[in-house]
This record gives sequence, C-alpha cells and structure tokens, in this order.
Amino acid sequence: MEKNLKFFIKELGLECKAGEELLNRVPKGAYVSDLLSDVIGKAQEDMIWITTQAHRNIIAVASLKELSAIIVVNDRKVDDDVLESADSEGVVVLSTKEAAFETAGKLYCILYDIDT
Repeated sequence: MEKNLKFFIKELGLECKAGEELLNRVPKGAYVSDLLSDVIGKAQEDMIWITTQAHRNIIAVASLKELSAIIVVNDRKVDDDVLESADSEGVVVLSTKEAAFETAGKLYCILYDIDT
C-alpha cells in the first residue's frame, strides 16, 4: 500500500489546514529545519518539511522545492492569509500539537516500516 498524505494524517493524528485536494501525494522522505535557507539548500522534492515556522515564507519555500507537505508543530497557529496562500500555491499544510522531535521520530518509523 502506498503511504500517501491521508495515511500520515491518520497515523500521526495531524490536522489538514490547507491543500486538502492534494492529500494523495506520496512523500519520499522528510526534512526537519526552521531555517528557510537550510530547507532551500537541503530538502528534496516530495519530502515532508517539519517546522515550527508558521509565516507566509514557508509557503514560498515549499512551493519552490516542490515538497509534499509542511507539518507545523507545537500547536502553532497558522494565519488564514498563510493558508490562503498555501491553497493558491498548491502547498499542503498540516499541523500537530506534538514537538518536532516526536513528529520526526514517528514519521521516520512510518516511512521506513519500523515497528514501535
């Protein structure tokens, strides 16, 4: 079974904030960083980006890098104008109450079929 974003949302208890029509995307890894320049330099196409950032520039970076989705952690609020930008740019924004460390660990286990 292909693990698309719908699968990850269910398994990780994520909330979809933008890009609901794009949840059939199949991620090919993940990247964790809060530095936009780091993500631009190192993240690869189709990865999920895990970050605490919740401002408009994350949408531009995710679009530029053609990422599968952004997971905003720590229950950070993402403003409506950012979510509108995400919808118009074709960027999936997910959110969780969990910290980046826990989110990345769980995501890693699912991506690489590791039982926890």
